[in-house]
Amino acid sequence: MINYTSLATTAFQMPKIGLGTFGLAPSEAKATINEALSLGYRLFDCAPVYFNEMEVGDAFHESTSGVPRTDCFITSKLASPFHRPEHVEPALRKTLADLRLGYLDLFLIHWPVAFKYVDFDPSVRGWPNEAIDDSDDGANIDPTVSLRDTWTAMESLVDKGLVKHIGVANFPVVLLHDLLSYSRIPPVVNQVEIHPYNQQSKLLDYCKSRNITVQAYSPLGTPGYKENGEPDVLMDPVLKEISNKHGMTVAQLCLQWSLQRGCHVVAKSSNKIHLEENLLVGYKNGVMSSG
Repeated sequence: MINYTSLATTAFQMPKIGLGTFGLAPSEAKATINEALSLGYRLFDCAPVYFNEMEVGDAFHESTSGVPRTDCFITSKLASPFHRPEHVEPALRKTLADLRLGYLDLFLIHWPVAFKYVDFDPSVRGWPNEAIDDSDDGANIDPTVSLRDTWTAMESLVDKGLVKHIGVANFPVVLLHDLLSYSRIPPVVNQVEIHPYNQQSKLLDYCKSRNITVQAYSPLGTPGYKENGEPDVLMDPVLKEISNKHGMTVAQLCLQWSLQRGCHVVAKSSNKIHLEENLLVGYKNGVMSSG
């Protein structure tokens, strides 16, 4: 049922549609992860700054779905306070402990900006507060950390077998171009916000030309961040008209649109009906080709 595609540098495969865990309440993690696994989801997108990795890890460990770890593709990310080379591996090992995993399928640099280091106890799962996601209006940004040094440390994680693949998130063309000029292991994924109101066509074209898989997050828009009076993708009258014409939801239309453009998608939901609707995009309807 799942549509896989090979990543650029190896024969390793990544599902085209995955479950995002941003905004997933810790109390909902167990039921949502178990339901998603049972429905057929195999890609799960995580991050320390979602502040639910411990609960997501427990959900994986306690799942009754019977799906083995080797059938899943699990992604997490390097938070900004841990960009210095000596902090990259400890941060990853913290994530592995929180998720109760021995390795990650994909590890991304979450944002192309370093923060001042935030100390943590590697023996304690979870995070006591949200300090690792606090820029303090830019005061915590550390301009002395080189992206090249961070990437070299990321490459060493692949060498050690702690992660299978590495990539980036929220990287514009100029930073990707620079990264590719010196990387020994090129990034296989750039995860960025893409939806009908934020199409990022030039970035998508560049990534295609450099064999970087684009994974779209917030493919249904960002209603939680819009100001009063700003449009909402899921309420867009044109998208509603198109989706009604083809007998699908606006959410399904948006996901299919991203797939048609060659993107992979991660969408968050804890609602069983929406989980199933999202996963079925591209398989039950034939109005668009996913390419």
